[in-house]
Parts: sequence; C-alpha cells; structure tokens
Amino acid sequence: MTTTPALSGTPTASAEPVLDRPRVLRRRRHRGVDPVPWWLVVIGVLVGLYFVLPTAIVIPVSVGGEGAFKFPPKVFSLDLYRRFFTDPLWLGSLGNSVLVAVLAALLATAVGTAAAVGLHRLTGRTARFVRTLLLVSMVTPSIVIAVAVYASFLQWHLTGSVTGYVLAHAAIGVPFVLISVTSALGGFDTKLLRASASLGASPARTFVRVTMPLIGRGIATGAVFAFVTSFDEVVIALFLRSPTFQTLPVQMYNSVTYQLDPTIAASSSLVVVSVTFFLLLPQLVRTRRPRRQGDPR
Repeated sequence: MTTTPALSGTPTASAEPVLDRPRVLRRRRHRGVDPVPWWLVVIGVLVGLYFVLPTAIVIPVSVGGEGAFKFPPKVFSLDLYRRFFTDPLWLGSLGNSVLVAVLAALLATAVGTAAAVGLHRLTGRTARFVRTLLLVSMVTPSIVIAVAVYASFLQWHLTGSVTGYVLAHAAIGVPFVLISVTSALGGFDTKLLRASASLGASPARTFVRVTMPLIGRGIATGAVFAFVTSFDEVVIALFLRSPTFQTLPVQMYNSVTYQLDPTIAASSSLVVVSVTFFLLLPQLVRTRRPRRQGDPR
C-alpha cells in the first residue's frame, strides 16, 4: 500500500532520459565541421584584394596605349607591348633575366636535391645545424645578403658577370629546393635503396632509376620556385649590375627611378603573368597526372 506510488513513479522518471538520448545524438550529427566565422571570411577577402588590386590596375594600364599612366584606360591598344618587344634595352634585360634564372635554377636544384638526400639519412645535432644553416637565407633580409654578396664577389671579380648573378641567385634558391625535396622524401621507403643495391645497382644508378622518379615532383617544384625567385629578384641584382649586363627587374627599377617610362606597365604585366603561370605549373601538373593514369580522383 505504501510501496505502490514509489514503484509506479520510478520507471516513469528513468524512461525520460532514454527517450531523449537519440534526439540529442541526432542534433550533434547535423553540426558537422564548424563553419568558418564571418570575420575570418572578411579578413581573407581583404587580404586577397590587397594582393590582387595592384595587378588589376597595372594590367589595364598596360593596354591603355595613351603613352601615360591612366586608369581606367579610355583607349585599347598594345603600343606599350610593341614598344617593349622592339626596344633592345628591354629585350636584352629580359634575355639576361631568363638566362640567369634558368642557370640559377639548375644549380640550386642540383645543390638543394643533393643536400636534402644527404641530410635525410643523417640525424642528430649536426644534421639539424646544417639544415638550419641552409635555410638562413630565407629569413635574412635581402639587403644584408646583397651587401655580403657584393663584398665577397668584389674581391673575386664576379660583380657584373653572369657567373656572379648565377651563384648569388642560386644561393637564395637552394632553401626552396631543400624544403620541397625534404617534404617529398618524407614518404620515401629506404628499403628500396637496399633492394636496388642487393640487385647490383650502383648508388648513382639507384638514385636515377629509383630515388629520382619517386621524388620527382618535389624536385620539379623546388626548381620552379628557384626559377621564380631568381627571375623576380632585384636587391642583389642592383648590387651586381654593370653597364653591360643587367636583369629585367633592374631595368624596371631604372625606368621608374631615372625616367618615367610607361613601358614598365607592359613589363610588369608580363612579369606578373609569367610568375603566376610558373607558380601554378606544379599544381596543374599534379592535378592532371592522376587523370592520365586512370585515377578516378
């Protein structure tokens, strides 16, 4: 008589949480990944506009064809591009930049790849010290590197020569190759090296036939970054320039400093388009290769 209310109330109180539990789980499943906050989207858009707006102004000015810097242009013409490709001074500077960038990228790729492969097999403080030493130029101000390079090359009679440009630009391109190749070696299985050696292959043949194909993307990416770094470099080039040899960034600097030549709008547009193309080239190759191999991704 006294226990009947207690027995009838206990199951009712304990059943409510059991009935509400699936409802709570269903709400948590619908949340998924946390959405990006609106303020972060605004900051991303502002940063994107900050980097894109100068290019969005320079390219229309280059096709203005009015012989001056006017935005927005009222007349469409390719006179500035025609002037760029018919002026021996601009064409010579462009050829010098391409020559130095290609040679510097080849040298930086060879040195950076060799350093990355060698450091990949080493551990301890020595390896970390050498890796940090090779990456110092990435965080060092360009003016400091330029002064050091100029003081050294002046004694070795390398200022104003192709060799001096190539050595200096290769030095600042090595860190990019080292980082990309080291990242590619992260998934490399060293058992393949022992298997190749057990079959009688020499170390050089093993590197060419086994290691290089597996880390080829990292090598190509580092080479592209080294080329772009050399092609776009201006501070060191200003210290190494000579009356007979100067690169395109130096010629652009001179056209703005000593004379206001509207041709710089065409040259700036060409540099922006070419640098953007070379930076996107590894990503385009990376996305097209699985399709050729039949990868459904």
